[in-house]
Amino acid sequence: MNFIRLIILSLFIFTASHADTIYNLIKIPNLEIYEIQTANKLRYLYAKKPFTVGLEKNIKCYNSEKKILDEKYKIIKKNLDRYEQSFLKKISLKYIVLCEDLSISNINTAGIPDNEMKTLILDIKFNEKYFERVIHHEVFHIINDSFKDIFNQATWSKFNLNNFEYAECSTCTDKLGLDTYGNTKGFFSEYSQSTASEDMAEVFSHLMIGTSLKNQDSILENKINFIRKNLLKIDPNFIL
Repeated sequence: MNFIRLIILSLFIFTASHADTIYNLIKIPNLEIYEIQTANKLRYLYAKKPFTVGLEKNIKCYNSEKKILDEKYKIIKKNLDRYEQSFLKKISLKYIVLCEDLSISNINTAGIPDNEMKTLILDIKFNEKYFERVIHHEVFHIINDSFKDIFNQATWSKFNLNNFEYAECSTCTDKLGLDTYGNTKGFFSEYSQSTASEDMAEVFSHLMIGTSLKNQDSILENKINFIRKNLLKIDPNFIL
């Protein structure tokens, strides 16, 4: 009996220690390891219980049923396996946190990137129609935050028509639609028109899922070339 108690106590200490280690690394509580043995060395974590984080405690996310977690993990991993370990190291991405109903300041969002913590939080229950695309969209925000000098917003904005202006922030506008335009006119989606960084992320994510232009669009062609050229500055072996 004492031996059994010792085993149970050891498991409890090990689990608590693991949770503390994760928290010390990325400052998100209530996480457990989902998978860490991956080819590109990404560490997948999941919310065992709901968590609240952020300087203002304004980021919230909730735990998922195991069935949903298992299903979405396969999709997420398939998409993130496209990124080599060497590239992920350069852009400072190491941890993927899986949870659902992710929000910041009560506004639902597909993901929250944090290149300083090398972490990307993903809402695994985000709209399935756009789910795979938004994975790459959020990865680009990690890329952009790590290489702001390369992905210069002023340079990017000059690709647009002179009378076009982005909003001050992505939540300062009603341009939220994620459907891909049939006739692009310089933008892949309505959301592309919100801010320069969201526009870049939309171009990148569309390219990553293989979207091609259906019409002649010199503005969008310039944006595509800009993204391609600058990704190769980060990693000459990156395949888009």
